[in-house]
Amino acid sequence: MTRPSKVRAAAVQIAPDLTSGATTLTRVLDAIAQASAKGAELIVFPETFVPWYPYFSFVLPPVQSGPEHIRLYQHAIEVPGPETDLVAAAARKAGAVIVLGVNERDHGSLYNTQLIFDADGALKLKRRKITPTFHERMIWGQGDGAGLKVVETAAGRVGALACWEHYNPLARYALMSQHEEIHASQFPGSLVGPIFAEQIEVTIRHHALESGCFVVNATGWLTEAQIASVTPDEMLQRGLRGGCMTAIVSPEGRHLVPPLTEGEGILVADLDLSLIVKRKRMMDSVGHYARPELLSLNLDTRPARPMHLAEPPSPEGARLESLDRPLDQ
Repeated sequence: MTRPSKVRAAAVQIAPDLTSGATTLTRVLDAIAQASAKGAELIVFPETFVPWYPYFSFVLPPVQSGPEHIRLYQHAIEVPGPETDLVAAAARKAGAVIVLGVNERDHGSLYNTQLIFDADGALKLKRRKITPTFHERMIWGQGDGAGLKVVETAAGRVGALACWEHYNPLARYALMSQHEEIHASQFPGSLVGPIFAEQIEVTIRHHALESGCFVVNATGWLTEAQIASVTPDEMLQRGLRGGCMTAIVSPEGRHLVPPLTEGEGILVADLDLSLIVKRKRMMDSVGHYARPELLSLNLDTRPARPMHLAEPPSPEGARLESLDRPLDQ
């Protein structure tokens, strides 16, 4: 694969449709086309954008959240499935790498899942958020170490984490150790308040500096009408505003374009990958600046499965085994 020297990246901040997963997906496909028209070769969407982030779980007590939780099940997607086929086709048509957050349904459980599609439409990575945060633990199951991977794409080596996974330094170090060049980060947006946007900015700029990579971060957006549809309580509505920090950050920790903190839009910036070496020649956290004989990471990449089958030997295998035994046994 020919390695690019520059990549045009796009970070998308748009509103989902809180009533229809199909309409949200249409908005994703439209945004891919819009970003592609701007020359984007890498396009990042917000956390669990399809069908929508479970905002209800932040403001409703568990005893009242059942109907909305069930509705989320009904609109969540299977991976792979018809929805991912549409995104793959859009990636192929645009010739762009797509990083999309979805609510993945796996039989009786939902997961916060990040998908990376290569520019040819191939699904290069499906990973699940390893620990849902606070209220999210009522909604999603846990992921495993199998998804903590950096993948080779047409845009370079891409890794991804969702929201407060960035506060798990070992999860970040796992991707740093695999030499990610572009980090796709996703947050829900329209949550907690202005302080969340400030925290997101600190988080993504720090990761860019520490990892020596570009960070393309996407957060979602809710309209006032959508906020009112989640809860009529004006006090609780305050928890569904702010928290938007769609941004593109260089390995030097600088914004390449002004961040988007309100409203809908698509940020576009050119990533000069030579800045990675410029940063890492002075500070490579997993290379010349590391001390692996003192501090190192142990990562279990085995998929977590609820059942492990121990297959009994076949009759033919048992017969051959008996023939191999000495005659005195």
